[in-house]
Amino acid sequence: MGGRPLDETRLCEQARSGDVDAYEELVKRYQQLAFRTAYVVTRSAADAEDAAQEAFVKAYYALDRFRPGAPFKPWLMRIVVNEALNRRRAGSRQEGLALRMSQSRPSGGVAPSPEVAILDAETQRQVVAALNVLSERDRLVVALRYFFDMSEGEMAQVLECPVGTVKSRLSRALARVKEALPDE
Repeated sequence: MGGRPLDETRLCEQARSGDVDAYEELVKRYQQLAFRTAYVVTRSAADAEDAAQEAFVKAYYALDRFRPGAPFKPWLMRIVVNEALNRRRAGSRQEGLALRMSQSRPSGGVAPSPEVAILDAETQRQVVAALNVLSERDRLVVALRYFFDMSEGEMAQVLECPVGTVKSRLSRALARVKEALPDE
């Protein structure tokens, strides 16, 4: 498959038809996002890695239930979030929140996100500390929007709630972050 990369819809169609290479391409496109999403929930790099891998396996076996033409990312991230929540509920190891995406060099040597590039070290520390005091639900809604750049519609699919609920959760979560940050 040389030249222009296949679009997501076509890859999903091919993967649904049993094309393992097409599914592998989807995994490559979303593995970092899946890991980072799972990390926000589990707070453990090892558990996030396991949750992301298991989510990809479950998604592969659930491809026949994936609606043709629907966006793949929110569907996959819902599976990732569920798997991460299951691992966390099962008593997985707890580590302090040092968001993987807020580190200067994420796993695999990927370039830092734009958010990381503009935050100086002290501001970054303060934001991570503020996010650390949030509930799991609030941390997830903030991460989906600002670290994973999801639209409100995509977030609603991942969180399985109406867009209005996403907006209100995000607003409340941001207010809590603001309260936790030092006045400057």
